[in-house]
Amino acid sequence: MRIYTRTGDKGQTSLIGGRVDKDDIRVEAYGTVDEVNCYVGQAMTELDPSVFKDVLEDLEKIQHELFDCGGDLANISSRRQLKLTTEAIEYLEKRIDEFTEEAPKLEKFILPGGTKPSASIHIARTVTRRAERLIVKLKKKDPEVPELTLKYMNRLSDYFFALARIVNFRLGVKDVEYIRSANVFREGKRKEEK
Repeated sequence: MRIYTRTGDKGQTSLIGGRVDKDDIRVEAYGTVDEVNCYVGQAMTELDPSVFKDVLEDLEKIQHELFDCGGDLANISSRRQLKLTTEAIEYLEKRIDEFTEEAPKLEKFILPGGTKPSASIHIARTVTRRAERLIVKLKKKDPEVPELTLKYMNRLSDYFFALARIVNFRLGVKDVEYIRSANVFREGKRKEEK
């Protein structure tokens, strides 16, 4: 089987239900979701299974869900059936809560880094935020873009933030606080926002 089709040689690509230019905002959005998936794969290669078995299981699950997101974004068919589910978001929220309990208390912004896998996860986090911004832009053009995809990407970036801290914590490396940060993660503030 050949992996090249030559159908994109003139700058267009196929979606589920049509074709668009390769620089279309929809292609940018699902292409950036694919980029997130690649950074997740990179981070997985840097995590020791004896310390991060639970995390590696999460990340493989997330890779499948990112494919679901990409597929949902690439689907412009009038009979679109979405792959991503609310259970995926609920699972991320549960894991964020668990990581928050496990990690040391946090009051200030932190600098990305510490350990190599934590730095990779922070990259995945920021690319997830970029994907989220592109999905917002796409949604302005096409209100039919699934709300669930946007919500999932928002929650996923929070998950990556919590995970990056857990990676450093389990490896015995302290997060470096941003020295000019105010106390932004106060417990009282969190309760007021809920």
